[in-house]
Amino acid sequence: MKLLFIYILLFVLSSECFSHAFESNTNIEEIKKEDKIRIREAMRISEFIDDKIWRDWSSAPFLLILVLDKTEYLFTENDKSLPEGFEYLEFDSITERHIFFRPRIFDKEMLATFPAVDGIPTIVTGNPENTSLNSMQWVITILHEHFHQLQQSRTDYYSSVNNLGLAGEDNSGMWMLNYNFPYDDEKVSDMYGKLVIEAAEIYDRKVTNISDSAIEYYLNLKDSLKKMLIEKDYLYFSFQLWQEGMAKYTEIKSAEILSKENYEYSKEFKELNDFVSSDSFYSNVLSRLIHNSQNQNLKTNMRECFYTLGALEGLLLDKVNPSWRKKYFKEKFFTEKYFK
Repeated sequence: MKLLFIYILLFVLSSECFSHAFESNTNIEEIKKEDKIRIREAMRISEFIDDKIWRDWSSAPFLLILVLDKTEYLFTENDKSLPEGFEYLEFDSITERHIFFRPRIFDKEMLATFPAVDGIPTIVTGNPENTSLNSMQWVITILHEHFHQLQQSRTDYYSSVNNLGLAGEDNSGMWMLNYNFPYDDEKVSDMYGKLVIEAAEIYDRKVTNISDSAIEYYLNLKDSLKKMLIEKDYLYFSFQLWQEGMAKYTEIKSAEILSKENYEYSKEFKELNDFVSSDSFYSNVLSRLIHNSQNQNLKTNMRECFYTLGALEGLLLDKVNPSWRKKYFKEKFFTEKYFK
């Protein structure tokens, strides 16, 4: 059976939920123009970055469901088929996408990607107000989720994840969030702390060439953590670095490209009241990464720690082995292999 992704349990609905429709389009919530501008900007940035970070990223689907208080809106280029449970609304001139709608099913604070529409990886997100993000944070997070669309659209993704053997009896994908990792183990937590601080210190030296001895020391620390964990726990740790850590890395690289290549935002996006420049945003993203490396711990922050360490590994790999991304989809789940 194909593994369904995070939150897919929420998508198991009664026929009553599916059959419930609005009497007319006039009864549905209006999408704020600001939300459309942000969606359009995320898509414009995706086109600008193209395949500069990841090969074939431009070929990944970009379906997006915007979740509001009462209504969900699907933005898609395709109007040839009616997605199950949706009704057609209109072609939107701002985003240049067809919009479908249905009564709200998902949490309006959600930020996730899974096969929510006809088996296609779909970004499901609340607006910035409901996800507690400003406009730039929200747009960059959409690119994080768009990278998940690339991951999940690979033909061997589900089979490879299944082969990890971590799901147990869970066919929903919720194990990715709820796996019983030993976050409370003090020895494991201490070793993780040493590992992430070492990764941050190596990266923060701001040198072009990182010494072999520094990387060897880092990988030895990682091997020490591996020896503390049972096999399945290390598999989960590695999978999280590969999947979520590298999605966080993709956020940072996207921000870097916007800053260094002088991306020109649309006039409407720059007029949003919380707009910040690319340079300022990129600087803040890097500062936050270093801050998290110094202040997060496994017991409190749990799997958020894997985002931080995975992103740092990606940035280190850029310096140590600039071609490492060619291995990413071929040699899955063990990022230490990319240092070689």
